[in-house]
Parts: sequence; C-alpha cells; structure tokens
Amino acid sequence: MAQPLNILLVDDNGLRASIIQDGLQDAGHSNVSIVTTVAGLVKRIEMLKPDVIVVDLENPNRDQLEHFFQVSRAVKRPMAMFVDRSDTAEIEAAIEAGVSAYVVDGLKKERIKPILEMAISRFNAVNRLTRELAEAKSELADRKVIDRAKGILMKAKNIDEAAAYKLLRRTAMNENRRIGEVAAGLVSAYTLLGDE
Repeated sequence: MAQPLNILLVDDNGLRASIIQDGLQDAGHSNVSIVTTVAGLVKRIEMLKPDVIVVDLENPNRDQLEHFFQVSRAVKRPMAMFVDRSDTAEIEAAIEAGVSAYVVDGLKKERIKPILEMAISRFNAVNRLTRELAEAKSELADRKVIDRAKGILMKAKNIDEAAAYKLLRRTAMNENRRIGEVAAGLVSAYTLLGDE
C-alpha cells in the first residue's frame, strides 16, 4: 500500500477548511494539518514537510496570490490552489510560479482526490523535466569542454582526436574523476598558462 500523504491545508476560513479536510479524509487522507494564517507559512511548511499543499482562497487579491506564488517557488512542493474567481493573468502567474493545480470555482468534496493526484503527477513531471534539462545542459557543457581539451592535447602532443580522447579517458579513470572534470582542469591550466 502506498504511504499516506502528509497534506498541509491553507485556508483562512475554518468552515471551508473543514469541508476540504472532510473531502480529504473521505479520500483516505487522514494526515491533514490546517493553517489559517499565511504569516510564517514557509517556516511552517519546512517544519511539517508536507507531501502536497492545498490552498483555498475565496476571493484572492493580487497580493495574496503573489504571496502564494512566492511560497510555491520557495518550497518546491506540489501545490493545489482553489480560488473562486480568477483571470488569465493570474492563471499564467500561477503556472509560472509552479502551482501544480489551479482550480477556479470548483471546490467540491468529491473532486479533491483527483485534483490532488493530478497536482502531484504534474509536479513530479515538471521536476523530472527540469532535472533532465539540467543534466542535458551539463552534458552539453562537458562535451564542449572535452572537445576543447582534445584540441589542446592534439596541438600540444601532436596526436589525433581519438588518441586525445583516449588520454583524457585514461586520466579520468586513473584519477577516479569524470572525464568532464579532467577536461575542465586541463583547459583551466592551459588558460592559466596563457597559451591562448
């Protein structure tokens, strides 16, 4: 069985919070903490370490939304936000801030579970894509440095590209380092010596 979710519910209206909490409990989520004030919210989130954050705002103003968008950027957790009204700019800002589910005029007990599941899935997908992008950028940067290091070795040792790469790879294995690190060290030393 899957581990039960630790859910943080943020709502300044106690009645609405209890409706959402009932919906979450009906969906099998009994570990729900309720916060009714946004003061110190980031610290509270760090302390409670929720798996998902549910925010319910009846009639949010721009300052409230911006505050929650900042929280979303800071805490890196799935966030489902329920609002009674919104406009296109607010929706775009929510998505840009990393809010995983932004639901307008749709707080019904029976909808909470699928919305939370979607928020968590979307959050995980975005995190995976972000991580893959960072890895791809790192690999591309490594490749450029490796190519540059091969060029330096080819010129300095009068060897071909395959031999230069083999030398870099052997050095990396001998030093138990990544080939990109060895290449970066060589390029840095070459630049430091002023041979460029």
